[in-house]
Amino acid sequence: MDQTYDRRSVLRVGAAGVVIGAGVVTAGATVASAAEPVFAHGIASGDPLPDGILLWTRVTPTPDATPGSGVGPAVDVTWEVATDAAFATIVRSGVVNTGPGRDHTVKVDVTGLSPATTYHYRFRLAGAVSGTGTTRTAPALSAAVARLRFGVVSCSNVPAGYFAAYRYLAERGDLDAVLHLGDYLYEYAGDFNGEAVRPHDPPREVLTLADYRLRHANYKSDPDLQRLHAAVPFIATWDDHEVANDAWSGGAENHTPGTEGDYATRKAVAHQAYFEWMPVRNQADRIYRRLRFGLLAELFMLDLRSYRSQQVGIGNGGTDDPNRTIVGAEQMAWLENGLVTSGGQWKLVGNSVMIAPFQLPPLSPDLLGPLAELLGLPSEGLSINPDQWDGYAADRRRLLATLAGNTVRDTVFLTGDIHSSWASDVPRDAGLYPLSPSVATEFVCTSVTSDNIDDILGVPPRSVSPALETAIRALNRHIKYVELDSHGASVLEVTPAGTQMDWYYLANKADPASALSWARSFRTRAGTQRVQSVGTPIGN
Repeated sequence: MDQTYDRRSVLRVGAAGVVIGAGVVTAGATVASAAEPVFAHGIASGDPLPDGILLWTRVTPTPDATPGSGVGPAVDVTWEVATDAAFATIVRSGVVNTGPGRDHTVKVDVTGLSPATTYHYRFRLAGAVSGTGTTRTAPALSAAVARLRFGVVSCSNVPAGYFAAYRYLAERGDLDAVLHLGDYLYEYAGDFNGEAVRPHDPPREVLTLADYRLRHANYKSDPDLQRLHAAVPFIATWDDHEVANDAWSGGAENHTPGTEGDYATRKAVAHQAYFEWMPVRNQADRIYRRLRFGLLAELFMLDLRSYRSQQVGIGNGGTDDPNRTIVGAEQMAWLENGLVTSGGQWKLVGNSVMIAPFQLPPLSPDLLGPLAELLGLPSEGLSINPDQWDGYAADRRRLLATLAGNTVRDTVFLTGDIHSSWASDVPRDAGLYPLSPSVATEFVCTSVTSDNIDDILGVPPRSVSPALETAIRALNRHIKYVELDSHGASVLEVTPAGTQMDWYYLANKADPASALSWARSFRTRAGTQRVQSVGTPIGN
């Protein structure tokens, strides 16, 4: 279908070693070369537990068994997990059968492992051997953990640039896991502005199961993404572009039933391909889940697309309507109960769209237009972004009341989606802030490549956005940092004393060898529920 400039269509590595918590990985992950086409889409691990880890790969057993083709033989794939990179001590192994019915993908939920332990893994098919991956289990539930470090990313669009941000995280060597907060891939035919750095495969908007499988393969073929997957476990959730732009439970902005078929069918095949190709645990079609990291932290990964009501402005009521929801009744009850009863000091919420309230400031037309376009707001201006929690005020009010009423401390929302960087207090009542207390904080990572303000306008970075950022902070006093131009990755450190987010920005997303450099850091001290600027990034 034709692309329009709404919010989502304009904004939206062998590692040498890994130091994780108190453990050290002394040997790196390796990626199979192009000369080993059986494992051409790499290897991955995900969703670490104290006694287990999920492993993933895809095999191409015959030349015709390409992604999405639906052809090729059923084959038995061997997997091995060892405590050393040479595989002298294999502690778990097995055989999994796969075939065209699951696009020749392999997912293994390995159990019986030791907590807080580094492992190496690989796959075999006949005489072919995959690269070696490195992963690590979570600490025991009762463990006193001194430190956790996570890479935090979202919004990676192949046509918009290269994934140098993934390469940077793979080369850091100090991450426990990578949190991918959604828009791992995009459904569009090409880049938002029609100036693709590299092509999408297939070169059309994806609609069918074969299309979505091929698009996943397109992304899993990226060498920097392969390096990162092989170096550290992922913990991922989806946002909208894994199906279609501005998705809700019954449809999407970027879906036209008259020409693109039934939305429920499209959603089902998109989810099927996602679960086939991603190293995530799921129960049927449910992706929201929680993971513990000892006594230090518990991570809640949300699904803010599958159960939500249609966004306002598309003909479905007001933002304060208590009958409208962004999470759904079952997920809301699960989240509230989990936050109140959590055994972790820090409650980290993987949150695909921004929860901190945001008001659009009064701006001149030349500044209002780009910002409204970036955030998906009408050109005449609007006080909320209806695709974020702002569009579902009753759900947000209920969740924040639960935190305040139960004296839940140290809750941090980790967010993607809007292709820009933010650090905010999350007040109980933004209109009364700072008299109204902050009950949580929020760190928003920028996009890996997806377009933002300077890309939309075709202007040099930092030439227009500083004026917008100043106006946003002036009207929204709980927002302490906003940067609307840069792309890159973030790193989150969690300790008993606090959490700190570091933002690293790319020099040039069109350059596959682009360097990243530290830009800003903000932290939340334990017990404060407030963010504050920090002058230096976390050390290695």
